[in-house]
Amino acid sequence: MKSARIPGPNKPLTISESENPKPRGTQVLLKVKSEGVCHSDLHLWEGGYDLGDGQFLKVTDRGVKYPVTPGHEIVGTIEEIGESVSNVSVGDDVLVFPWMGCGECPACKVGNENLCDTPKSMGLFQNGGYADYTLIPDSKYLAKLDGVDPDAATSLACSGLTAYTAIKKANQNSPEFLVIIGAGGLGLMGVQIASEITDAKIICVDLDDKKLETAKEMGAHFTVNSKNPETVQKIMSICNDKGADSVIDFVNAPPTVKTGLDILRKRGNLVLVGLFGGSLELSLVTIPLKSIIIQGAYTGNYNDMVELLALARKGTINPVISKRYSLDEANTALEDLKARKIIGRAVINP
Repeated sequence: MKSARIPGPNKPLTISESENPKPRGTQVLLKVKSEGVCHSDLHLWEGGYDLGDGQFLKVTDRGVKYPVTPGHEIVGTIEEIGESVSNVSVGDDVLVFPWMGCGECPACKVGNENLCDTPKSMGLFQNGGYADYTLIPDSKYLAKLDGVDPDAATSLACSGLTAYTAIKKANQNSPEFLVIIGAGGLGLMGVQIASEITDAKIICVDLDDKKLETAKEMGAHFTVNSKNPETVQKIMSICNDKGADSVIDFVNAPPTVKTGLDILRKRGNLVLVGLFGGSLELSLVTIPLKSIIIQGAYTGNYNDMVELLALARKGTINPVISKRYSLDEANTALEDLKARKIIGRAVINP
């Protein structure tokens, strides 16, 4: 087994060789076909998250142990199965649900393992998909592709799943105007999903005109470049000067959250998704006076992923894969992502 592993924070990934693990019981050995390159991999590589005001949350404080093989957007072909596996077969092409939990906490007991108190997520707390083979602890975390393109399917386990959950939360108040901030891989997926499952007029906001053009092609009704000093006024004008019913911030940086709050109408719904970091001073009195909801969205559960796969199978969503790398190019993939050279999503094909 060949793996690209992170030896420690801010250290280049190293290639290691080891014997293929033997699956036992409910375990499955997967031959990796495609592995998504995600911003969460960057945080793991950098060692943590910027909390603002000079504070930094280390991933080791959350239970991560180095060295670790990153990668949680895993698509592969089943190579070998344990003796207790009956729901999948050798040769099946599958997508992995990586947000595995303890199975005992309140979230896990209702099927929300992605919100587990002591998560065991692949590519974070256990070795992931930056490898040619990976061991899946239980076949219940696998979903058959059944015709979905393997490269495109990778993002459905994380960015697509996160976008899907965020759109579902933003759609709870049946918005007339839905603002999506950020037209990267997450935001573009969000635009496609919103076009399919909501009746809202979609306004996409970003700094990059090229990304905004892509958002328009994906189904955004309006686009606004946030470099424009009149961004808030322009969005308000589109929303009949009442403001947006729902705002999804796929960046979640202090300036973007401020914009989201400024354009949110009374009874509005702000969904924060991105992990950019930082902090923001809030005018607390406006929250009860406007009766707004501020909530987070973090990936989704297994059933959400299955629903998302069904949408992809229908062809109603098409993840944008702009770059492909070999396993030996894992460092380049993360460097390109950090340098914002990737529009849409990138994958590693081991």
